[in-house]
Amino acid sequence: MSHLDPRLTPARPDLAAAHLKGQVEAARFVEPADYQSVIAAAPIRRAPAPDGAMDDQVLAGEVFAVLEARDGWGWGFSRAGGYVGWVDLAGFSTTIRQPDRRITALRTYAFSKPDIKSAPRHLLSLNALVSTGAREGRFIEAEGLGWVVEAHTGAPDDHAGDFVAVAESFLATPYLWGGKESLGLDCSGLVQMALRAAGIDVPRDADQQEAALKAAWQDVTGDEARERGDIVFWPGHVGIMVDSEHLLHANAGFMDVTLELFSEAETRIREKENPVRTIVRPV
Repeated sequence: MSHLDPRLTPARPDLAAAHLKGQVEAARFVEPADYQSVIAAAPIRRAPAPDGAMDDQVLAGEVFAVLEARDGWGWGFSRAGGYVGWVDLAGFSTTIRQPDRRITALRTYAFSKPDIKSAPRHLLSLNALVSTGAREGRFIEAEGLGWVVEAHTGAPDDHAGDFVAVAESFLATPYLWGGKESLGLDCSGLVQMALRAAGIDVPRDADQQEAALKAAWQDVTGDEARERGDIVFWPGHVGIMVDSEHLLHANAGFMDVTLELFSEAETRIREKENPVRTIVRPV
C-alpha cells in the first residue's frame, strides 16, 4: 500500500473498498453505498466529529461513497475527487438523482419557492450539481435543494472559456483550509474549482495537481517570462498568473484570495525556504 496515496486510497487495516482487493491488505473488502450531498457543501473530515479537521468538501449534488456508517457518520471517499475521510450523513441522501445542470455562477441561492422573496434554503457554489425538476418563470427546481435561477446554471459540459477569469471571480474570498466552495477555499481548492469550471479535472491537493499538470501541460519552470494562465507550484502551495507580473492565490498569509505581484509573493514564500518548484502552462 506504500505506493498508493493514502488521501485517495479508501483502505484501513480492518476495511477497504472492494476495488482495492489485491492491492492492499485489509480484514474485509466491501462495495460502497453511494450518498448524495443535499447541502451546499459537506466537509470531509479526518475524524467522525464536528470539530474534525476538514481536508475537502462534497458540493451539492456530488456523491460520497460510504464504506462504513457509524453514529451518523460515514467513512469512505468522494466520487468527485477520490478524497478519503468522514462525512456527517445528515447532509446526504441515499436517493441518487442524476445531475443535468451545473451551477455556473460564483454562488446562487436555492429558494424554497420559485420566488426571489421566498426563504432561501441553500447558498450553492460554482460547480455544484443539480437535477432539474419543474420550471416556473425564470426558475428551475433543483430537486432536493430548492428553486434556482436558471440563468445561473448550465449543462454539465457548458464550460467556461477562461479558467483564469473564473479564478479572478473568487478575489477576496476568505481562506479556508480544505474548502472549495465560494464562501471559503484554499489554494488548491481555488485551482481545482477554476479548472473544473473550464472542463479540466485535476486532483484536490497542490502536490497532486502539480504531478497531473506536469504530465499534461508544458513545463516552463526555467523560463523567466510568465504569462496569463501559468500555474505556479511551491512545496505545499499553488497560484495562478493573471498576467506576466501578478499572481492570484488563496493564502493563509492574507487569509483570502489575493492578487499580488508575483515577485513579492515569490520572495516572501522563498524566505520560508520554499522556492518555486514548478511552473506549468496550458498547451
